[in-house]
Amino acid sequence: MSAATPTTTRRLPLAGVLRLGRPSDIWFKPAFSVVAAVAPPNLALLALGRLDLAMYTMAGSLCALYGHNRPYLARARTLAWVILGMVGGLAVALTAASLTTNAAVLVTVGALMAAVQKVLCDATRVGPPGNVVLTFISSASLFAPQTFSQVPGHLGLALAAGAWAWLVGMAPGLLRPHGPERRATAHALNATAAHADTRGTGDGRDRTRAAAAAAVQTAWQSLLATGARTDRTRRALEHLVVRAEVALAAPADADPALLRGWARALRGTGRVPRVAGADDDLLGVDAERAVPQRPLWRRLGPLAPLAARTALGCALAGYVSLALGVGRPYWALVTAASLYQANVTLTWSRGVQRVVGNLLGVLVFAAVVPLAHLHPAALVLCCLAFNFGAEALIGRNYWLGSVCVTPMALLVTEFARTQDAGQLITERVVDTVVGALVGFATAVVVTNRRAGDRIEHALTAVERAREQAARLLTDPQPAPRALEAARRTLSAALADLRATADAASGEWWQRALPQERVVLAEQSGHRTLAATVRRQGAHSWGGARTTEDVRP
Repeated sequence: MSAATPTTTRRLPLAGVLRLGRPSDIWFKPAFSVVAAVAPPNLALLALGRLDLAMYTMAGSLCALYGHNRPYLARARTLAWVILGMVGGLAVALTAASLTTNAAVLVTVGALMAAVQKVLCDATRVGPPGNVVLTFISSASLFAPQTFSQVPGHLGLALAAGAWAWLVGMAPGLLRPHGPERRATAHALNATAAHADTRGTGDGRDRTRAAAAAAVQTAWQSLLATGARTDRTRRALEHLVVRAEVALAAPADADPALLRGWARALRGTGRVPRVAGADDDLLGVDAERAVPQRPLWRRLGPLAPLAARTALGCALAGYVSLALGVGRPYWALVTAASLYQANVTLTWSRGVQRVVGNLLGVLVFAAVVPLAHLHPAALVLCCLAFNFGAEALIGRNYWLGSVCVTPMALLVTEFARTQDAGQLITERVVDTVVGALVGFATAVVVTNRRAGDRIEHALTAVERAREQAARLLTDPQPAPRALEAARRTLSAALADLRATADAASGEWWQRALPQERVVLAEQSGHRTLAATVRRQGAHSWGGARTTEDVRP
């Protein structure tokens, strides 16, 4: 691309950045899970008089925050990998801390680890809280006084706490083994019902279609996360998600009341509705399940600019903090690491949320620290309360959760010894501002020119999928398996195009985006989808009634 290629910049939004959203449907699950995972190890250390070791058990306990949207079979694997990643990062950090006390070297190590953690979490789509918790633990551990002989024991504590966190995360599966899949399916049905209300016309159709497409993709990710393993309940849920896909493609032919009725039936542990006329629904699903996933190394490639931003931004934030004489440069490093999102505009929004939440959080810390200093038990209980509050509130907006995360992180530093509250507050404020400013400046400077390339690839994928579906539609009697596979491929390509376009539209210093091509590709793609659905029998699908139920 020549230097004369026009580039685009974006405005930095303020309106709506701090607006509170609706709480997550399962906000209480990570909130209670983290308390259940953190409390026993911390109370045991309190009874033994060794709260100075709590940082290492916290490393394992905080793994209970992950995987709550995943089916339990997939969650078991995810939690195991998160625990291994957490302990691996802790091992590198503690080993580095035992070998050198040079702060600049430790900041460099922390920045490189933050970049690795960021790209691995994004590539594997591990989900919230992503890399931030991993980076917080590993960066803080870099500046914990350590000898090499202590490292194995501290890692053992983290592993033991991590094993307990794994049990906490898996325990709900004993009562509701298909809970995550049922919730994801219900959300997809409700979202497509909202789109069906528009009948595919009106001002709100694009917004509802995008929301429904995202919900359907999330439901498929949940159902396909277990790989080839399936059962009658999951099979019935897959049929319902196919119905959601059909309603998304042909909203004028769908019955919103029926979709919402199916969604209501998925609450709790009751019977899963099974719909009539579903013989060929899952041909495309079975074909997709048989296709191997893209290798991890191929998913890491597009994340190279994000890795560079994270490494450079975290390192510079830590160096600036050191130059200002702050004793805990890892706070600036973690602040920078927490900012980086899919594009510069989202990074800016996260930066505003982080600064506001942290500044309010230090005020909360100043209010509660006298209580926490009364007794070590009070300190532990305050940390547990803030753990719960952070997970209960962060789904509404990141800044609101940060109001609880900040005092919790400050109180954790007092597990080893009581410290001057004024100094802690000052250092945290300085590091927050430094990390946010340096981190965002780095995001602006380190450009992501690949965003435009990804749009071109996504457009090509949509055009190929649409052409394949259109060719099948010209056949008087297309094979049901081929037609269903083509429909699902086109649906997934359209969802990926919308996500890629949204991400690229918030990126700075890149060539002008082909917005007109994106709009035309989406319009023609959705028309072809609708024609495919009608060819498959959308009218009978949209009016299908429950014929039988299956036990969960």
